[in-house]
Amino acid sequence: MIIAYLRVSTERQSLANQRNEIERFAASRGLRIDRWVTEVASGRTQGCERKLGALVERLRRGDTLVVTELSRLSRTLTDIMALVGRLLEKQVHLYSTKDRYAFDDTINSKVLCFAFGLVAEIERNLISMRTREALALRREQGIPLGRRKGSCTKLRRLIDDRREVVRLLDDGMPLTDLCARYGVSRTTFCRFRDQFLCVSLRGGHKIYRLLEEAEDS
Repeated sequence: MIIAYLRVSTERQSLANQRNEIERFAASRGLRIDRWVTEVASGRTQGCERKLGALVERLRRGDTLVVTELSRLSRTLTDIMALVGRLLEKQVHLYSTKDRYAFDDTINSKVLCFAFGLVAEIERNLISMRTREALALRREQGIPLGRRKGSCTKLRRLIDDRREVVRLLDDGMPLTDLCARYGVSRTTFCRFRDQFLCVSLRGGHKIYRLLEEAEDS
């Protein structure tokens, strides 16, 4: 099976250019795209937290994944290499049309993958080194380490994606599934609900609205 993956960061962006690019590539190779997978998600979100993660896990030996650029997979090299490594492990071919990268059974692909893997390892080591140096400097300055008590890092995920949260709730997604999707606890969700949501009953069903929108109406 040959699958094309298209991603944009916001609803305002169009997938048409990516589709046209992949169609031209497929025509030049005599390939037929069996399935198109589209997604609106930030490239900073790890692949495993997007449709892409589920797609990679469903692919089987001999399948082919086509993207316009490797940056469609992720914005970070380490995440890209993790995804590429998983595809190669499953013996799935990957083609990036604009980058002209091909990860398949050829020797050139294996060399390219080794080079990418080496760069990713160097990047991980540099990040680790910078982190250790920053922590050491904070210790010398007497700055407390660790997450600040009352940190709202996880709450921020819900706040930033609050309109999508409302849509999912109104579509009937169970609260347990929603919390798992965003990696938050029920307590964190309740804090978010109390601060940002207006909940009403209609026909025996809960209807969710953002407080900011309810106040404007």
